Amino acid sequence: MILLEALLNFTGWPLPVLQIGLVGAWLGVVGLISQGLYLTHSVSGEITRKIVHIGAGNVILLAWWLQTPAWMGIMASIAFSLVALLSYWLPILPGINSVGRTSLGTFFYAVSIGVLTATFWPQGLPEFAVLGILTMTWGDGMAALVGQSIGRHPYQVWEMKKSWEGTSAMALVSFTAGWLVLGSVHGFTLTMGAIALIVALSATLLESFSKWGIDNLTVPLASGFLAYGLWAVILVNP
Repeated sequence: MILLEALLNFTGWPLPVLQIGLVGAWLGVVGLISQGLYLTHSVSGEITRKIVHIGAGNVILLAWWLQTPAWMGIMASIAFSLVALLSYWLPILPGINSVGRTSLGTFFYAVSIGVLTATFWPQGLPEFAVLGILTMTWGDGMAALVGQSIGRHPYQVWEMKKSWEGTSAMALVSFTAGWLVLGSVHGFTLTMGAIALIVALSATLLESFSKWGIDNLTVPLASGFLAYGLWAVILVNP
């Protein structure tokens, strides 16, 4: 809050202008990085997608810190969902999707952000939206990066090739992200750690069995709602 107030005083901008400006600037930087990697072919297309996946997902932390209203997140989700759908037929996001790609992962990613924001932001419980999105952003993102770089022990689910190294990274990173988010709001207790662990294991299982990019919808939604449900049952209505 102190830093946010300092920014408001320094810029002299109204709060909504600062919120939209900083969020837009972050996404713009992520987009430029994506385009640069795509044009220079410095890394593979899959690595580029995961870098953007992680970078774009972290905007939820910025929105949380800036205390953006729910309508901003919902409108951004709708706009990006439409852009993501168009990108499967038009070269709008070449650094993220290839034209005609069968996976709807990018679209599902945008939808999940909108659903979680619309559900938890108005209740004053943004941490559960943040947890759900970061589980997908960091957990799934690191699973792919680790699996592709050091995955040496493969397994297969429904014709999908996975690695135990990548799956382990998903579980570990998801737990860490969830515990940090919950702990920062509700305290770093054993209860919060247990909730984060259950959510991480559930998210990892969903990611392992998901096809066609549906994990970009199931993982964040299940993580956010499961964490909220466990918190409500254990601490609010014991």
